[in-house]
Amino acid sequence: MTTASAIEFGGPAVRRQSLWRYWRGGLRGSEFTWAVAFLVPYIGVFVAFVAYPVFYGLWMGSKPSLYTEVFSDPIYQQTLVNTVLFVAFGVNLKLFFALMLSGFFMRPGWWVKGLLMIFVLPWAVPALPSFISIHWMLNGEWGLLNNLLYAMFNIDGPSWLNERWTALGSVIVSHIWKWTPFWTVILLAGRMAIPTEISDAAKVDGATGVRSYIYVSFPLLANLYLICTLLSTIFTLGDFNEVYFITGGGPANSTHVLATLGVRNAFDLAQPRLGVAAVMSALPLMIPLVIILMRKLKTSEVQL
Repeated sequence: MTTASAIEFGGPAVRRQSLWRYWRGGLRGSEFTWAVAFLVPYIGVFVAFVAYPVFYGLWMGSKPSLYTEVFSDPIYQQTLVNTVLFVAFGVNLKLFFALMLSGFFMRPGWWVKGLLMIFVLPWAVPALPSFISIHWMLNGEWGLLNNLLYAMFNIDGPSWLNERWTALGSVIVSHIWKWTPFWTVILLAGRMAIPTEISDAAKVDGATGVRSYIYVSFPLLANLYLICTLLSTIFTLGDFNEVYFITGGGPANSTHVLATLGVRNAFDLAQPRLGVAAVMSALPLMIPLVIILMRKLKTSEVQL
């Protein structure tokens, strides 16, 4: 009885010791001390710059009255249309071009590799100078593009940034120009991972050219293409660089997307809660995309 009681009373202590050993792993003495010393700064940075801003933002945008005010704003309604167009055209066109160009860059030859290096430059160049340069190129009076149109064809170009649809179109084209090289490299890596035996067997069976792409390449790249689409959609929903630096949301706040509208409400109008609410209105789309992406990354992989 005495022995059983000792074991019984010692149970919680034993469990605590086992749990402590589990968290320590195989580290002992100074190894554990150094591990904690390296881990604490990362935890501090994560809490300060990830966890705290997220929870503070959720708290700031937690009042239902904020969303009533946001949804009733005509600028927000226009912004919602702009965001849908920006994401739909930006994501699908750049990934379609990336898929096609990845096939082109699979061709042998030193000149193809040289073209690939030049093609990657728009993505490698920092975004800020790139989009500011595009803004001045599209200036209606003395921008580079209109000067070229006048010099080559003797025609006056439109005021690209003074009309909603030409300004929004310029933003979408700039986004595609900036990010297509990145996704091209990703899909090119996926193509290069396809074993040559599969392509050779397909050629023996008569699948060449377009038939090889339809029945061999694309089915093997389908999972990678879907993951790239999900990632690109998430990135594009939160992207504000193109709109902010090319059009500034103009003319007359007609080209805002949700990210730039949030910045406008928070800083230009000095209503940070309204800005957070505008950005958080994208969560009903963002959260399912993240869940689908996580499940896709967990349960599947590129089938080669």
